[in-house]
Amino acid sequence: MKHPTLWILLATMTAPPTAFPQNKVQTPLPTTRPLVAGAWPIERLQSETPSHRFETGDEPIRSLLYAGEPVGGRATEVFAFYASPQTLGRAKEGETFPGIVLIHGGGGTAFSDWVWLWAQRGYAAIAMDLSGHRPPAPEFDEKGSKIPDAGHDPTTRVRLEKAGVDHGHSQKFDCIGGSVEDDWPYHAVANVMKAHTLLRSFPEVDPERTAVTGISWGGYTTCLAASLDDRFKTAVPVYGCGFLHEGESVQKPSIDRLGDRRAAWVAAYDPSSHLGKGSVPMFWVNGTHDIHYPLDSHAKSAALPKGPRLFRIQPRMAHGHPPGWAPREIGIHVDSVLKGGVALPEVGEMLVEGGTVSVAVQSRTKLTQAELHFTAALGKRSEREWQRVPATIKEGKVVAIGLPAEANTWLITITDERGAMVTTAVGVR
Repeated sequence: MKHPTLWILLATMTAPPTAFPQNKVQTPLPTTRPLVAGAWPIERLQSETPSHRFETGDEPIRSLLYAGEPVGGRATEVFAFYASPQTLGRAKEGETFPGIVLIHGGGGTAFSDWVWLWAQRGYAAIAMDLSGHRPPAPEFDEKGSKIPDAGHDPTTRVRLEKAGVDHGHSQKFDCIGGSVEDDWPYHAVANVMKAHTLLRSFPEVDPERTAVTGISWGGYTTCLAASLDDRFKTAVPVYGCGFLHEGESVQKPSIDRLGDRRAAWVAAYDPSSHLGKGSVPMFWVNGTHDIHYPLDSHAKSAALPKGPRLFRIQPRMAHGHPPGWAPREIGIHVDSVLKGGVALPEVGEMLVEGGTVSVAVQSRTKLTQAELHFTAALGKRSEREWQRVPATIKEGKVVAIGLPAEANTWLITITDERGAMVTTAVGVR
């Protein structure tokens, strides 16, 4: 049920532990409110640091609550995990770190494993739960190493006392048509931007070096957040893309069932309606057989943003949270943007002449392998058989011979001496 639009002052929060320096800011009463689905108060979300409190003060991974967007005239809170080299006890006095925002997918939560991974890489990382829940607290062994818990039982997550919108089917789709206060896509993007503003406010974080990555529905949200929040220096959507209302996406039937509200949902919340607004450099990660974000929709989405783009389309990449944060190339790419690391190979546009496919590649590392992958099969994209043929690497160019005339989808994979793989954009006909 839709609620009248009503603003209230966010509830006052208790002070965080003094063991960890904080910027505790009371969010002022907002003066404007978007009345149309698909509109976000970007200036407010970027400029006003949300009220927050840390629940833990000296653990390697710290739990916090920050003020989310109001729902039905009441204040809400968002749970998040936070970690950095400082919380791990590895920081020098006065040292600052790049920051990264981590967005979970459907059925997910704030994953402490994910925050731990990025803190170990030298980042200040925040991962929030976008469904109004609190996951189990992280545990460590006697040596101080984190005990992996990404596979924990979801029923152990606790609903917050001041929870916002859950992330079920009705909140994602059936919500459209009234106040944005019931719309999960609105809250997801707004609360990600709030987390970004909060992260940038921490004294140990360099606010001019931040990135965002998300998996599945988190990749979808990454597309939206990066399109609207130009403070990010790069974005890595894993699986996620737009055009969910087209092709073979498993989300399409839910969108079609909206009937005369279908167009409104697409205009408001499909990333295809927003990606063209952004210029943040994006590294697109997906698999050839993903059923949630098919390659044709993925390719159309990646063509929309104005900024630079890179690709990693892995043959038969598994869909899930750990598989989504596992690729080493994500860390290499973000390091290259935020820490001056050696970038992934830069791949140009594919040229197809008869059965020959070629592409120019610029790389500071030695290229060791390249292959052409293609399918000429029909039927569901997630079930098509693919074939591959070796490609040659010579003088900054990759050439593959053997693309059949009946091929309908293809790409070239390129691997360097680090074992890092990038690909061309997807060719579709």
